Amino acid sequence: MPTSTYSALRAACAAILLLATSACGSAPVQDAPPAPGNAGLLAQIQAEVGSAACDSTQQCQTIAIGAKACGGPERYLAWSSKQNDGKKLKALAQAHAEASRKQQQADGMMSTCSIITDPGATCEAGRCVLLKSGLGGNSAM
Repeated sequence: MPTSTYSALRAACAAILLLATSACGSAPVQDAPPAPGNAGLLAQIQAEVGSAACDSTQQCQTIAIGAKACGGPERYLAWSSKQNDGKKLKALAQAHAEASRKQQQADGMMSTCSIITDPGATCEAGRCVLLKSGLGGNSAM
């Protein structure tokens, strides 16, 4: 492909991308990164999950983390019921989601509105981990 054709194609793609993103509104789009004010809650959640040690998949659970502006969680974490009943973890996750929603409203944030489904969790090498997408799973809530 000649360099001039390549440059023209690249410029056209950039223009289309710019047009598509500006059509979504002037508010910033947020998906995965948690708001800075939620970092403390996220650290507490991760501390509560700990190593997520397990002896069997039955001990592995998932929990929704954060909140997207359009609804639903930002992501999921795997945790283990082996040494954790999940009560504190669920309370922390709910507080984190509420803080995320409040921050998004205050900042006028938008999201892609993509749906993140619960991937489920399994016990691998003595640790609960999320299943790969599309393989089914357990619900934590």
